Amino acid sequence: MKFLSTFTAGLLAAGHAAAAPSKAADACLKGKKVPASYPGDAAYDELAEPFNLRLQYKPAAIVLPETNTHVQDAVICASQSGLKVQAKSGGHSYASFSTGGKNGSLIIDLQPLQNIELDKTTNIVKVGGGVRLGNLAQGVWDQGERAISHGTCPGVGIGGHFTHGGYGHTSRNWGIALDHIVGLDVVTADGKLLHATATENKELFWALRGAAESFGIVTNFYLRTQAAPEVITYFQLQWGDTLFKNKKAFTDTFLHIQTFSQNASVVDNRISYGIYLDGNATYNLGGTFFGTSAEFNSTILPELRRGTAPPTHITVQEYAWIPYLILMSDKTDIKEPLTGYDDHDTFFAKSITVPEADGGLTATTLNNFWDYISKPAPYSYFVIINLYGGPGSAINTKDTKFAAYNDRDSLWVFQNYGTNPTSLDYINGINDVIIKSQPQTHFGAYLNYVDPSYSAKEAHELYYGEELYSKLATLKKKYDPKQVFWMPQAIGVN
Repeated sequence: MKFLSTFTAGLLAAGHAAAAPSKAADACLKGKKVPASYPGDAAYDELAEPFNLRLQYKPAAIVLPETNTHVQDAVICASQSGLKVQAKSGGHSYASFSTGGKNGSLIIDLQPLQNIELDKTTNIVKVGGGVRLGNLAQGVWDQGERAISHGTCPGVGIGGHFTHGGYGHTSRNWGIALDHIVGLDVVTADGKLLHATATENKELFWALRGAAESFGIVTNFYLRTQAAPEVITYFQLQWGDTLFKNKKAFTDTFLHIQTFSQNASVVDNRISYGIYLDGNATYNLGGTFFGTSAEFNSTILPELRRGTAPPTHITVQEYAWIPYLILMSDKTDIKEPLTGYDDHDTFFAKSITVPEADGGLTATTLNNFWDYISKPAPYSYFVIINLYGGPGSAINTKDTKFAAYNDRDSLWVFQNYGTNPTSLDYINGINDVIIKSQPQTHFGAYLNYVDPSYSAKEAHELYYGEELYSKLATLKKKYDPKQVFWMPQAIGVN
């Protein structure tokens, strides 16, 4: 486990207080023979350990269901005993909401649900709620050379990632991960097992795709798949530290990339990319092109380079599908262990969604951003700025009628991520300098980079907006009037 600062240790101490005992819940679970781990058990501490070690909580019990019935019984036991419930798929919630967001919740750890079953007639895959992205990608490839749009980190679980959006470098072409969901098996607050699709339990299906943690435990996902491409082109332009030494070059380079990103004569759904920067040492633009390197080099790269500062290095290379996924994962293999997953970090992260209708970021905003990040930071951090919008983007072809997911109008999405933070001020400052530089712009935030520093009201506004949240709040009263499914920013929390 990494060294923890005094600031972090103080937060951990609050989270590590003893979980409130619930004899009624324990007796109920044991009486129904529901597999579970309790404080003091040999496996409990490892099961309770979240991805983000900055925020650790002690669940009253951790259920390890092997069947849908185990999940149903666990929800009933928790409801009868007054315990709040949350699902844990991969455990990567940035706010550790998958361990409850407080001490004393009942966590349903879906780790045992590892099925991946591709129907080769429909090309729909049935996936257990505990499957991690790398295993999903490898599974659909092995069973039929199929693919699905999702993020690049293979250890992330399917649950929160797919129900809160799920961006990856195939999303502008195929849609976000959420868009691949065609059906869900879900246990609701009354302990019922329902199948939800666009025609069956359709209002619940709508709500689960955007706010699943507030409405039920998804035990199975039914996902449409794509034929995996025979070849895909990876590209990267590197500027090293040069853009941190020259504010005009920094701003002009981004403004050109932004203009390029909205140029339909060169940009379509086949291309995707993001900008990565950390401290004053690294500025890269990397991405994916569904086409050959020859086409990229002849039609796209010249226009991309035309208005930027000269890159220090350029990479353009073709890959087969699985080697490409391995490259993007920064690992040697995308397959993850079915038990004993042990990757962790200690961090604080925020996000910003930049609406496309306003044209993106202004020169003033970029100059102020450079002024802020060009000074020494108190701890390590990175910023990733991913392209969501632009011509042909499949992300922005849908709206909130399709699903309870609001981020369908962004040009850019920022992820601002500080490692081993001694305070939250520096990362908050990145958000502040961008947002305050454009008071005319209505910025939002991205659900999968959930920020625990927001109040419930702030989170609801930033992630959903008033109109969408109002619809979800009405459905919450219908499907979960007792607030069984709870975390600090859940639908219905004031």
